[in-house]
Amino acid sequence: MDHSRISLRPFKASDADDFLKWGGDDRVTRYLRWNSITSKEEALAYIEKVAMPHPWRQSICLDDCSIGYVSVKPESGDYRCKAHVSYAVAAEYWGQGIVTEALRRAIPTVFKQFPEVLRLEALVEVENKGSQRVLHKVGFVMEGTLRKYAFCKGDIKDFLIFSFLATDELR
Repeated sequence: MDHSRISLRPFKASDADDFLKWGGDDRVTRYLRWNSITSKEEALAYIEKVAMPHPWRQSICLDDCSIGYVSVKPESGDYRCKAHVSYAVAAEYWGQGIVTEALRRAIPTVFKQFPEVLRLEALVEVENKGSQRVLHKVGFVMEGTLRKYAFCKGDIKDFLIFSFLATDELR
C-alpha cells in the first residue's frame, strides 16, 4: 500500500455512500459500540449527528474516499488529561497498515490540538487481535485486562487497556 494515498480529514455529508459500504459491514462493526448501518439515510444521519459534531473524528481516506475512521474523545474535569481512541477500517483494507499509518498521523495532531491531553487510551476486546497488533505497532503499551468490563452487542466482555503518553515515541 502506498501510504501517500492515505489521508485524514473531517467527515462530509458526501461520504454517506462510502461510509455505508464499510459501516454496513458486520465484520467491521463487530467490535464497535454501534450496529451496522443499513441505509444511505442512516449513514447520512450518523455522519451529520455523530461524526461531524464529534470533538475529533476523522475519516480515513484512500484517494479521498472514506474507508474508515479514527476518533479521539478528550475527557473533561479531573480526567481532562486523557482521551479515548477508537478506529475502524473497511475489511478489504485489513492487514495493509492503513490504520497504523492513520494513527501515526493522528497522534501528534491530537496532542497539539488538545494540549491538556497527556494520555491516549484504547480499550480493545480480548478477542480483537488485529486491533491489538495495530496499537502495538504504533507504540501503545498494554497495561492490563479489565475483566467483565463492558457490554458489547449484548454480551459482557473482557477488555485490554492500552495507553500512549505524549512523551512516548511513535514507532
